[in-house]
Amino acid sequence: MKKIKISALSVSLYMMAVVLFVACVKSTSTENVTVGTGTQNVSLFLTDGPGAYNNLFLDIRSVEVLVDTSKNTRLHDSCDWERIGTRNAGGDSASLVWNTLNIKAGLYDIVALKNGIDTLLSATNVFAGNVRLIRIDLGTNSSIVKDSVSYPLYYPNNFYILIKLKGDEWEHYTTNSYRLWIDFDVMRSIIESNGRFYLIPFLRTYVVSKTGAIHGQIAPSIAFPEIVKVFSSTDTLYALPAKNGEFTVRGLKDGTYSVYIHSLAYDSLRTTPTNNIYLDSTIKNVVIKNANTVNLGTINLRRK
Repeated sequence: MKKIKISALSVSLYMMAVVLFVACVKSTSTENVTVGTGTQNVSLFLTDGPGAYNNLFLDIRSVEVLVDTSKNTRLHDSCDWERIGTRNAGGDSASLVWNTLNIKAGLYDIVALKNGIDTLLSATNVFAGNVRLIRIDLGTNSSIVKDSVSYPLYYPNNFYILIKLKGDEWEHYTTNSYRLWIDFDVMRSIIESNGRFYLIPFLRTYVVSKTGAIHGQIAPSIAFPEIVKVFSSTDTLYALPAKNGEFTVRGLKDGTYSVYIHSLAYDSLRTTPTNNIYLDSTIKNVVIKNANTVNLGTINLRRK
């Protein structure tokens, strides 16, 4: 991972000002959910845009959603959502109602949720309407593991992540039931400075049925592919290949992408991993259209 050089003081000042930077096991079943009159069921899935760490244990204490129960949610587009996100006074209108989701509070290993794996964070009945805010409150026990060494993850006390929505991002997959995926981009969310790790959350939301995916397998296994970067003119996503070289990047909007693969294999007679013996590779013109999945098959890296 590319390190960002930043002073401890600037990190501290930055963290005090941060609320959220947000880019506007396989899936667990959400069947057998009973939905009552005047309510809807919302299912939130958590997945990962990975980073080069062994683990990222995020201490999630509670999750709430702000539902706009009015007939025209666009009337609230100019609301001060950051202020409303503090939960003080509940919003600018009686039609904005906070709902607490049922979750299993505790540590979630975000790094483990990669290559198409996600976990069901909550499936809860809430008031019917458009979800305009998702608030995730964090506890104090978050940590990160790098090179098998555990470090505390730093962020302000009483810290929460606020995700602003227009309300139409959700997938309506059955009667009165909606679901949404939250992609936690570890690569962009962690800043390392002077041996400390700071959380600057960078998330995006998507639904599987409306976005595409790219899948492939990198060979040979001794090439130790470190990172896969999938990028277009408007978006950049990452994947960490599994031990067998397989990778999957989901949540891709329609567009033309390039897939860049970086190898860590190096000559054992040399002392640094910068002397790679396998060439990096870039596959261009990968087209995502109408939520298709592109299988690149086996990608064979060439030796220098």
